Amino acid sequence: MSTDVPPPIPAGRQRHVPQNHRTIDRVSDILEHVSGNPGMTFSELARKVGGAKSSLHGFISGLLARGWLYQSEGRFYMGPAMYSLTMANGHEATRFLNNDDLRELHEHCCLPVYLGVQAGEALIYISVAGRDPIMSYESRTNIRRTMLNTAGGKVLLAFEDTNRRDKFLAQRPAEERDLVEAFLSQYYAIIENGYAVNYRSNVDRYAIASCLRGSDGRPVASVTLVGKSAELRPREEELTRTLLDYCRKWSARLA
Repeated sequence: MSTDVPPPIPAGRQRHVPQNHRTIDRVSDILEHVSGNPGMTFSELARKVGGAKSSLHGFISGLLARGWLYQSEGRFYMGPAMYSLTMANGHEATRFLNNDDLRELHEHCCLPVYLGVQAGEALIYISVAGRDPIMSYESRTNIRRTMLNTAGGKVLLAFEDTNRRDKFLAQRPAEERDLVEAFLSQYYAIIENGYAVNYRSNVDRYAIASCLRGSDGRPVASVTLVGKSAELRPREEELTRTLLDYCRKWSARLA
């Protein structure tokens, strides 16, 4: 676990930024749309993804052949390969945390609970207990969340290895500079308190997140409580105490 603050990033530093690849983007779009909307037809998928239908046929055929998708009565669903990969990854929280665990925390706090992991440069929620109408809609339309604009993403970054965190921050595009500065200003508080918060005024959603850590101390996943600001802020002390207790208990399973 690292507790030192990342140094300021020089404005003129040359950065190696990952580049998009047309084929990878296409495959990712297909999988993300089907994941968020199970049972899509080819026509529905074509409207969402766009581009030539002939090439879309080819991508879908390949994904079906490799088990990333499966088709039933003309509708597409996530295939077994996706779930096998998730379970096989030794760093995935699904190896030591299940829906019953999240449901227990949800029932204790009477709030939706989201389990999130970092996927590349984004935060993805891989499991949930309870339901929030805003979050449910957003997770179906866009499964990738900006790390620095989520409580879960911020707590994962704060407890990340220094070099990894510095590299991530250095690669942020210009439009995320304000988010980087905001994160750096919150860093000490996150490390000291063990949790991060995030408020989205446009949808009035307040989030509190802590993280699960592996035996090496590195963050494995984030656990986030979400609700209306008026509901969470008065209970923040109680909720954070409960959240931290659960995260410590779950993290101990990896020891």
